[in-house]
Amino acid sequence: MSTFKIAIDGPAGAGKSTIAKSAAKELGFVYIDTGAMYRAIGLAAIRAGVDPDKDIQAVEKLLPDIKVDISHSKSGQLVFLNGEDVSTEIRLPDVSVAASDVSRIPAVRSKLLDLQRSIAEKTDVIMDGRDIGTVVLPDAQLKIFLTASVEERAMRRYRELCEKGIECNFDEVKKDMAYRDKNDSERDIAPLKPADDSIIVDTTGKTLEESVDMLLNIMKERREV
Repeated sequence: MSTFKIAIDGPAGAGKSTIAKSAAKELGFVYIDTGAMYRAIGLAAIRAGVDPDKDIQAVEKLLPDIKVDISHSKSGQLVFLNGEDVSTEIRLPDVSVAASDVSRIPAVRSKLLDLQRSIAEKTDVIMDGRDIGTVVLPDAQLKIFLTASVEERAMRRYRELCEKGIECNFDEVKKDMAYRDKNDSERDIAPLKPADDSIIVDTTGKTLEESVDMLLNIMKERREV
């Protein structure tokens, strides 16, 4: 029996993770945040004193010793880097930038691609990221490109960080987000863009509940087709 795959792509701060997580719970699907995997590798580079924007070879040398694992608990998805739970640390602003930088490296994408696809072959999934519909799960039965204005996305991320007690500055968060948008859209390997058969959903001005309801309606309609 084949699994049902839902791919959600979009820029940083569009609400992919929050909305996909809520929708997965409602549908009984497994939620996979692929961006967290790139964040884990970005964190490994930072810890090793490597700048992934300037030294690709150094990042590649780290890869054989990096093991990224995903597990699920009642509180949500947990991310492990070489056995250490780094679920909170990978959300720091500097790790966000490093994640965008390592995602441009072919060897990094190749390392994570097999892991992502193997999960989707075993169970019904909602997987979010930057290239899920175009590269990771091109056979997904439903592809959604989720977006919002950069100002709104930056404010959402700023509030999220503040709620977690992470010291940050709105202008810096917005600057980092604009950097990631440019980086993700212009990279040579699997750039951020809607799949040809994706449904584009703009959540600007919508509450979380409104966004989740909108996505659930689309998902339920597609499953009934």
